[in-house]
Amino acid sequence: MKILHVIVILVGVHFTYAQQNTVLMHSFFKDQLLNTKNSHYCAGSGFFPVLEGDVRSEKWLRDSSVQYYDGGERILKQHLFEISGDNYQLTISPVLDFSLGKDISDTAKRRLFQNTRGIFIEGDLMKNFSFSTSIYENQARFTRYESAFYESIGELYPNQTTGVYTTQNAVIPGSARSKPFKGDGFDYAYAMGNIVYRPLRQLAISAGNTAQFIGDGYRSMLLSDNALPAPFFRIDYKINQRWEFNYLRRRSMNFMRKAVYNTVEAYYEPKGTSVNYLTFHATKNVTLSLFESAMWFRGDSLSATPINPMYFNPIPLLNGLIVKDSLVSQQFGLNVSLVANERQRFYGQFVVANYSLKSFAAQAGYRCYLGKKSFSMLQIEYNYAAKNMYVASNIRLNYIHGNVALAHPKGNGFQEIVVRYTYDKNRWYADLRTNIYLLKGYRSSALLPVPKEQLAIDGTLFLHHIECGYRLNRKMNLCFFVSGDFRYGSAADPKMTSALNVGLRTAINNHYSDF
Repeated sequence: MKILHVIVILVGVHFTYAQQNTVLMHSFFKDQLLNTKNSHYCAGSGFFPVLEGDVRSEKWLRDSSVQYYDGGERILKQHLFEISGDNYQLTISPVLDFSLGKDISDTAKRRLFQNTRGIFIEGDLMKNFSFSTSIYENQARFTRYESAFYESIGELYPNQTTGVYTTQNAVIPGSARSKPFKGDGFDYAYAMGNIVYRPLRQLAISAGNTAQFIGDGYRSMLLSDNALPAPFFRIDYKINQRWEFNYLRRRSMNFMRKAVYNTVEAYYEPKGTSVNYLTFHATKNVTLSLFESAMWFRGDSLSATPINPMYFNPIPLLNGLIVKDSLVSQQFGLNVSLVANERQRFYGQFVVANYSLKSFAAQAGYRCYLGKKSFSMLQIEYNYAAKNMYVASNIRLNYIHGNVALAHPKGNGFQEIVVRYTYDKNRWYADLRTNIYLLKGYRSSALLPVPKEQLAIDGTLFLHHIECGYRLNRKMNLCFFVSGDFRYGSAADPKMTSALNVGLRTAINNHYSDF
């Protein structure tokens, strides 16, 4: 540890460190960021994650409780290891998710569990450089409907004789592909991390392998953290007080093994994802953002294709006019945010695919922050996606990464109403959520890069999530919790669920199970 001190001090000499790291992505942190009662609430472009220094996250993450022992101070208010000086700061914390549960509607009497062990490291060096890295090792057994969905979007392996693709190794959204564990469980591991360099106050350059999210809602119909982490390069430029521009380039993949290969293991099919995002601050509390995303062809199961130079183009609306539909698939959208007063925020999104108004998705939402001495929030949100939304004429370019939807976890072909209520006081918290889906012709495999026969589902689906707990540490969102999840409805084969869980969790990333 003394050697680390010396290295960091030598690297950081003549500079003063600043917080350029990104705020964690879990809903707990985002709800705080968008809290209109907070004098430093986020009224930016809605492109997350945001930098800690821009929103002064240390103010709303501060724990003012008095601890009389060093151990209590360390566990309840700090990272496990903290090293800091005039030129640097380094923090290290364990990440864990230990839970046991039971689905009382499952006649097989399976025991549900999550066993996650990991580590999270974050640092600031010199005046304008920050970094973070995290590693997770997991074993889990999920409810029946979760397991069935994860297995249905697993890796696709070609049959050398028939050319038909078979599915193996389930994919866990927000995490990674998996391997079987104890028959009906899943074993998976993944890593995330990024670096941020800020040469100017109005310019931030970042790269890494972390999640991105656009919008002020619980969901995003543009780009969400539902899919797997992907390598990315991002530029955030504040042109002036009214205009901002975000430039994002990511390497995406279809989890399809190539039929021809000369390596130990066949590669996946690559593709590129580009996002251009221009924001106009009409007033202090009203923002309008133009969204353009494109999925770029990089080859199929037999060949590889160089990336088209237009992939790097930062000017919206040009790519689809110049590049053939078989080589690029686009989405164009609008993100709107309105802070009505110190308690209320309205927001919405609208997006179309490939210039067609017949293929569109939309969102309308409302957040209300209540309470004076406690944190209390009510959120109501409506989401819609047409059944042909996010589907390209060349299905290899469907709006997915790792066989997982890049926008809403449900994919397309649905209407959804979300009602959330959260309460937090003196470390005790409650989180209540209801999702209502209206399905017509819905197929969970509709976005996969190969056709897959599946019966369409019509009907209504209800999901209720109730969670109560004690938040030990706000910085890492370390909580003891007890939760209940209930899933039922008139939709064909809804896989009824009545699951109860108890555990200890460091919740820094979102893992959606409400689909």
